[in-house]
Amino acid sequence: MAARLLVLTDDPSLERLLTTALAADDRLLRVVGSHEEALGAISIEPPHLAILDANVPGDSAWAILAHIRAATGQGHVPVIMLGRDDARDKVRGLRAGADDYQALPVHPAELVARVRRLLSRFPPGGVVVAPVAQPSTTAQSATAATQTRGQVIAVYGAKGGVGSTTIAINAAIAFHRHLRRNVVLVDGNLQFGDHRVFMDLGNDRYSIVDAVTAPSIDADLLRTIVVHHESGIDLLLAPPRPEEAEHVSAERHHMATIVETLRRMYDYVIVDLDERLDDHCLDVISVADRMLVVMTADLSCIKNVRLVIETMAQIGMPDEMLELLLNRSNAYTGIGPRSIEAVLKRPIRHQVVNDYRTAISALNSGEPFLKGRPDAAIARSITEVVRAIEADPKAPRDAAPQPLLSATVHS
Repeated sequence: MAARLLVLTDDPSLERLLTTALAADDRLLRVVGSHEEALGAISIEPPHLAILDANVPGDSAWAILAHIRAATGQGHVPVIMLGRDDARDKVRGLRAGADDYQALPVHPAELVARVRRLLSRFPPGGVVVAPVAQPSTTAQSATAATQTRGQVIAVYGAKGGVGSTTIAINAAIAFHRHLRRNVVLVDGNLQFGDHRVFMDLGNDRYSIVDAVTAPSIDADLLRTIVVHHESGIDLLLAPPRPEEAEHVSAERHHMATIVETLRRMYDYVIVDLDERLDDHCLDVISVADRMLVVMTADLSCIKNVRLVIETMAQIGMPDEMLELLLNRSNAYTGIGPRSIEAVLKRPIRHQVVNDYRTAISALNSGEPFLKGRPDAAIARSITEVVRAIEADPKAPRDAAPQPLLSATVHS
């Protein structure tokens, strides 16, 4: 089925650019120049995707966006807003229900890529009919919030290079792929997050900064900011530049607020924590249901794990909440799992086998091995971990963010 695209703009140069860029055998393009023309076009032949120029006089684009979002039908109609390069307009568009916001002048190739991505997520086939009375978006969100209270898993690497990011990403995919769970993965390394590299994503994607700079953080906003990955999971990315991490406030408990909001939207919220136990990290831990400490069998890592266990005990974490995961468990280091358990006086709950070739190949290709090589030994090992977690759900935590405690456990 050819996708019907509706374009609202009164700018002749923009119309020519969009007509040329979007011309294709699998797309039918209709360009209108006013609010009235757009309403008429929608009533005659509902679009599969709409591109709205916010500079059309009289708030026409916003009115059409509201009309589309208020309509009922058989499917979601994605909307791309085009407008000024202004943060307030961008936030307004996302909060109003736009799926994407592009600053003008727009690059044709980038716009085409975004159109293709949205059409792949929302394939043609749904219809939009005239608006009818229905619960508001806020009411719908509130209803959903009462129905979902997901598990929050904080994944923490006892030192750099233990593979915590690899495990967090592939565990998220395993939850979705094998257990059919609705999962969001949060990159908690705010300055130097690697999820864009691991998942082959560009710096143009939305990040956590778009959430914390909005007037308020709620489910409607986060739905427009998370990145929908082809593996089936959603991603909340770290800022593309280190200096932007300053927008995320520990004093205002931004991380805890975001995680608590996400847990009412997803079955699992997996947060890939920074190596440092800073205030943001502790904020996430204070609302998490499970802390997965990833380690390897070497002395420096074991020392760090011991300090992490002591620190978590000091801030009142329930003992059963912290679980050890031994990565590269079959790599020979001279220190076996039983020796580690004896030193730490704590069982190793999960083990992931060593498969360096598969892991590094997945990193370099930007395709996680749970998606590209689900039958690999390391993929099967992580699947066993998520099945064990699924079989042992933790009681929901209702704790508010704890008083901030700065701690450093690495020498």
